[in-house]
Amino acid sequence: MSASAGTGVFMFSLTSIPICYLLSSLMYNNSAEAFFFAGCITLLILGILLRFMTKRRAPADPLFYVYAVYAFLSVVNLIIGLEQDNIIDGFMTFYLKKADPHINTAHGHMMSYWDGCVHYLMYLLMIAAITWGDSYRAIGLYWVGSFLMGAMVYILGNAVGKYGAQVSPLFILHMLYISVSVWACFRILSQPSTQDTQEKSIQEAERKSLLQRPLDLLFVMYLIPALAFCVFRGLVVLDCSSKCCQDYTQQYEPYLRDPSAYSKVQMVVSMLYSGPYYIITLYGLLVPGCEWIPDLTLVHSGALAQAQFSHIGASLHTRTPFSFRVPADSQWVFLLVNVLYTVVPQALCYRCCSRPTFFRRTTPEKKSE
Repeated sequence: MSASAGTGVFMFSLTSIPICYLLSSLMYNNSAEAFFFAGCITLLILGILLRFMTKRRAPADPLFYVYAVYAFLSVVNLIIGLEQDNIIDGFMTFYLKKADPHINTAHGHMMSYWDGCVHYLMYLLMIAAITWGDSYRAIGLYWVGSFLMGAMVYILGNAVGKYGAQVSPLFILHMLYISVSVWACFRILSQPSTQDTQEKSIQEAERKSLLQRPLDLLFVMYLIPALAFCVFRGLVVLDCSSKCCQDYTQQYEPYLRDPSAYSKVQMVVSMLYSGPYYIITLYGLLVPGCEWIPDLTLVHSGALAQAQFSHIGASLHTRTPFSFRVPADSQWVFLLVNVLYTVVPQALCYRCCSRPTFFRRTTPEKKSE
């Protein structure tokens, strides 16, 4: 397939810049209902434009069109983040003032940057893979984890906290986005794995103990304190009365007490999501033949990267009230712990996906021989 379809989608995503400016200029009354209908009409027009741009080389995979629309929306989110930081002006003013109060929180602000930068890059990579007929399972699974984490925190965070009663008509569009994304997640999960390993190398890997795999030993040593850390922060936001929990929020992460409740939801979801993951991965590094480990690490590393990016950024951002920001004298401890907590799972994911031999199973016929 020619690369013209992928190039067309890239150009299509950039049309969001003049469209946002035009909508901002026309919608002088700042009506959320007017924005809702204008958004629906815009998506319809853009769908027709996308079909026209790719009709000669139309890909068969429907995810191509989903990613194309999402790439467009990612640029919109980047515009929102830039305007919130006063880097640009006049593109999304109507949206920021009336349409969605949740996006003006520090956590929502960081999610805009994540979607506008990281997700946008993922969409372009997946579009390129579809265009050239390559597998997009790995990058797709990483996006699945990132999307699931962001969606859970967004929905639950909107339902509780001080903004819980302010649900705008745009929530319907958000639910449509989530519904389509869930369908895309299942389609990505149905993609077959393309990795193949020889039986001999699998048998050699199975015979190695943990002491003969020093890198895996380091990861095992990391998983235990990581499990304790995610459970500890979950207990902190659940108002644990322990003195160490109270001291931790005062000295290192006061953002966990932010009334917007996004941080609390984030930590509870992480405890219920990452906690079991660390236990399962610990088992997978000790027992050979756990074929689901590489896919699981991809999903979890994407989820954790999104969660930590939003949490670290919101903890330091000026949109967060000063009393809930990380104290200046403890910022280096906060950054050291949270950056390590973010980076090590990415390295574990790379190890499991680049050298998956230990996690493969030999066929029964080969073993009997």
